[in-house]
Amino acid sequence: MLKEPEKGSISIAFVSEALAGVVRRNMASEPLLRAAGIPAGLLQFSDARVTPESFGALWLAIARALDDEFFGLDSRRMKVGSYAVMCRLALGCDTLGEAAARICEFLRVILDDTKVELIVAGADARIVFGDREAGAGGDGRRIYTHETLFVLIHGLLCWLIGRRIGIRQARFSYGRPAWNREYELVFCPDLIFNALQTDFLFSAASLRARIVQDEPSLQAFLQGAPGNFLLKYRDETSLSARVRRRLRNARPEPWPSCERVARELGIAPSSLHRKLELEGTSFRLIRDDLRRDLAIKYLTQSQLKISDIASVLGFAERSAFHRAFKCWTGVRPGAYRELHVSVDI
Repeated sequence: MLKEPEKGSISIAFVSEALAGVVRRNMASEPLLRAAGIPAGLLQFSDARVTPESFGALWLAIARALDDEFFGLDSRRMKVGSYAVMCRLALGCDTLGEAAARICEFLRVILDDTKVELIVAGADARIVFGDREAGAGGDGRRIYTHETLFVLIHGLLCWLIGRRIGIRQARFSYGRPAWNREYELVFCPDLIFNALQTDFLFSAASLRARIVQDEPSLQAFLQGAPGNFLLKYRDETSLSARVRRRLRNARPEPWPSCERVARELGIAPSSLHRKLELEGTSFRLIRDDLRRDLAIKYLTQSQLKISDIASVLGFAERSAFHRAFKCWTGVRPGAYRELHVSVDI
């Protein structure tokens, strides 16, 4: 039996966005997708998902193909190796605050179209992304620019101090994208769209944290990046994360009920429902997301029959699993497996 996915899966929307720079240069995207184990056919299904490992492999393949670790999102290339230089500059600092300021300064030098700033006011700290020219690159390009910057910066800052830096609020200078539910997982539940600027609010107290990494640990970090931090530093203290962990550590058939999980967590079922709703989710959504991610793992990384996968995931009938999987991903499980088999060939 495969190990249950701890951090979930990634929306195909991020795959499409990552490939945009390749498409703009009239380069073939199929070889890059094939190398990452992602079927090109999945791009036609807006609800499809990929594993973090596959997305990380695609990220690195695109960076190598373009010699640009920022995927052609800026007028100036962020040549391969730039991120490693930024990491080493941050390692030379004593505190996270010094490292964050140095990272922002480095990006201001490297990037032409986007200005990155660290602003501290009392107990609050913000990292702000601003377009140096209004509307630079269009709204769609700005979306992926800001998403990518967040992943690069937040992942590095969390790694430097060895723990997650909680985001209290995230504001975006563009409208709510179709994949906005992913934002609650990657950023935080408190999201504001169509704001004057994109910024991420966190506690200024975290800037006093000491840097705990060194040159030897940096080598391991760079070897695994970005797959090792794309989802690693999600908020694991939230109630939804605790519920997901509880379900992940149990066999899907039978999974504990909402009432049982609430009792084990020491809260009333009504309180569990209410608090999960405040985090933008529900017990059913958490369970279904975990089922979906397990199904993707089993379909792509095991030889289990689809009927057996349905049984393992707690479906009484194979047809019910077929309907659920198509609802989750836009693809029937058999077609999803066939797409991945064609990649392996």
